[in-house]
Amino acid sequence: MRKFGLIGFPLGHSFSKKYFTAKFERENIQGCRFDLYEIPKIGDFEDVLKENPELEGIAVTIPYKQQVIPFLDTLDSACKVIGAVNCIKIKNQKLTGYNTDYIGFKHSLEIWIGNHKPKALVLGTGGASKAVMQALKDLGIQYLSVSRSPSGNQISYQDLKENPSILKQHHLIINSTPLGTYPKVEGMPDIPIDQLTSKHLIYDLVYNPSETTLMKACINAGGKSKNGQDMLELQAEAAWKIWNE
Repeated sequence: MRKFGLIGFPLGHSFSKKYFTAKFERENIQGCRFDLYEIPKIGDFEDVLKENPELEGIAVTIPYKQQVIPFLDTLDSACKVIGAVNCIKIKNQKLTGYNTDYIGFKHSLEIWIGNHKPKALVLGTGGASKAVMQALKDLGIQYLSVSRSPSGNQISYQDLKENPSILKQHHLIINSTPLGTYPKVEGMPDIPIDQLTSKHLIYDLVYNPSETTLMKACINAGGKSKNGQDMLELQAEAAWKIWNE
């Protein structure tokens, strides 16, 4: 039996297990299973590996996309640049980290906005945001990083409220935080939604619910929005390709 899985915390409403279980059945892929490994702390990752020596591939989600790196033997060259891991390949007892979030986000954004390159705001500073920012760089899209505790070149949510010109100049807003995810669907990043206009585009990496509170706010202002469903599907397929190379 070939085994694959996902580590993270919490995992009560995981996309990955449902997706891969359906994929195995739909494509008649025999002898494979995908399990969830909900670990309260990253140190428990070693126990997962010891108890499941047949694991060939592991997906990584919140909050371990950066914390897992010290446990790996090597990183894919592109992954080193991004600084976050969401896919691990295990071969010959060696763990190699990859970032398929980058692939999924970049491709889905290109499909959505085409050649349009509006300035962007990236909400959040976790592992997913690192893949998002690298994709924006590679697409030639200027961006600002928004953080609750800004450092370096980051700006704060308070800056958005106090300086309306920021939202006037940045029409693409990407939510890389988990705010708004089921079951806490009322949650959303603390941006001034009264400043949203018909020119704004919200790309919310959250996929459940399919329309978040943030997305609704943009639509109500006449703008457009999309969720992270196709990004997740694209990154999952990229992971499957890596695990089978």
